[in-house]
Amino acid sequence: MRSLLPERCAHLLLLGAHCDDIAISAGGTVLELCRANPGLRVTALVCTGGDGSRAVEERAALAACCPGAKLETTVLDLPDTLLPSYWEEVKAALREVRQDVDPDIILAPAVHDAHQDHRTLAELVPTVFRDHLTLGYEILKWESDLLQPSVFFPVPAEVLTEKLDLLFEYYPSQLDKPWFDREVFAGLARVRGVQCQSRYAEAFHLTKLTLGPGPATESC
Repeated sequence: MRSLLPERCAHLLLLGAHCDDIAISAGGTVLELCRANPGLRVTALVCTGGDGSRAVEERAALAACCPGAKLETTVLDLPDTLLPSYWEEVKAALREVRQDVDPDIILAPAVHDAHQDHRTLAELVPTVFRDHLTLGYEILKWESDLLQPSVFFPVPAEVLTEKLDLLFEYYPSQLDKPWFDREVFAGLARVRGVQCQSRYAEAFHLTKLTLGPGPATESC
């Protein structure tokens, strides 16, 4: 398989509906991208959790996920599980971010995600970031919504271990959740690794990709 990621990534945009979504689903990928691109600018926007301890957890976790990066993190205080009712606020937040960023890669929820908050954010991303490489991450949870992904990011065993250690150090509020489990996270990474001839991997869904000999001359 041949990589389609930019040879040099200068700006990474991370989008999450909830605190911990990004680290759980793409923590290994973020660690690897930051280390491969010293001085990488990382902008993170999380829609819920900004009114309490969850925001403190998220800021610390993302800082640990982005070694050597220039990280800017915003955690909004929109209500958990109710983002469909706050469509305008989510879109306004994305538009505000767009005024200041032109990322090489966007990591965001996948559009088929059964959780209403994840899905709302995923559906709004391409309405604001229309000409960007957007990869939809997968989040294993109670809903049976996992689909077969088409994009894989191999993660070395030591990086997966680092990611898992990070999750359990920085998100103590989630330790009582039945899905917050090292075996669960490592198991999915092992399956995705098999599918891309690696030991472990994180996987993503790609909605649209344009190929050509040079920059596109028109935007749709």
